[in-house]
Amino acid sequence: MTTKIRAIGFRSHGGPEVLEELDLELPAAPPAGTVRIRVLAVALNHLDLWVRRGLPSLKLPLPHRLGSDIAGEIVALGDGAVAPSPGTRVVLAPGTSCGVCEACLGGRDNFCRRYHILGESTHGGYGDFLDVPAANVLPWPGTLSPVEAAAIPLTFQTAWQMVVERAALRAGETMLVHAAGAGVSVAAIQIGKMLGARVIVTSTREDKLARAKELGADEGIHSTTQDFVAESRRLTGKAGVDVVVEHLGGEVFEKSLLALRNGGRLVTCGATAGPRPTVDLRHVFFRQLSVLGSTMGSKAALYPVLRAVEQGKLRPVVAEVFPMTAEGARAAHTRLEAGAAFGKLVLAH
Repeated sequence: MTTKIRAIGFRSHGGPEVLEELDLELPAAPPAGTVRIRVLAVALNHLDLWVRRGLPSLKLPLPHRLGSDIAGEIVALGDGAVAPSPGTRVVLAPGTSCGVCEACLGGRDNFCRRYHILGESTHGGYGDFLDVPAANVLPWPGTLSPVEAAAIPLTFQTAWQMVVERAALRAGETMLVHAAGAGVSVAAIQIGKMLGARVIVTSTREDKLARAKELGADEGIHSTTQDFVAESRRLTGKAGVDVVVEHLGGEVFEKSLLALRNGGRLVTCGATAGPRPTVDLRHVFFRQLSVLGSTMGSKAALYPVLRAVEQGKLRPVVAEVFPMTAEGARAAHTRLEAGAAFGKLVLAH
């Protein structure tokens, strides 16, 4: 027995116009070990754009629905599922894994060989209901609205691993964060300030630099009219920054190495401006730089994030809310592609 649900997805890859209303089927009851969630809100990520357009290494059964950042309400538990009772509001960890391998049992589930991201290689939250493993259910952060709660998981999880775990940022250090209005950058700025670091940001827009300073950024560099390498060195007395957080790749990655002090750390999680930068390795080994890759983060990393949100030390930033309809999803994708928003775009019922 199955039940039909309404969802938003695509039957072929392409632009925002391929997003449409879908009728999908779920089992009448959630499978063993899973939880059925009524979706209240889902935030967008650039991952949604890449999957919609099509990735060479990702072969999806179609139709497919997107959505990694989900806030919802439990409506039913599958047999054996250990989770709060129906009616409880929860947020979802966006990554799923096997739960039994060495990586999972060691708290590094994002290293699991069976790791998947909701909305990428498995169905996501664009729609009314979703079945997820009980391990993905996390506590609701304080008194946030569903829209605010949905704006937390993927970007804060990613930024936490980058800043806290990979770069090991310490109080008193200086961190340069690129693309100030992006979700990961918004999270990284706040985490850096919470840890007691000095934070410098870059953006091509003055309004985003101003918003970043409202979040706590100490200095802003307009990357169209200013050379961020020269400015970073000027602002640090010619020493360079301790840490660079970047997700652009291309020339930004290349120049970021020059912005680091000797012994500095660059951590990257993306390549939206190009995956094949040209790097002079002499800068890396002579100056003893560390280049650190980072993808997502463990489910456990979201617990300190959610506690910090509940304590008011971190906060989600929502740029705009759209209706959970095909038209709303198309408008949100178009807005995200334009790159004008500061913070997260969210679909909500």
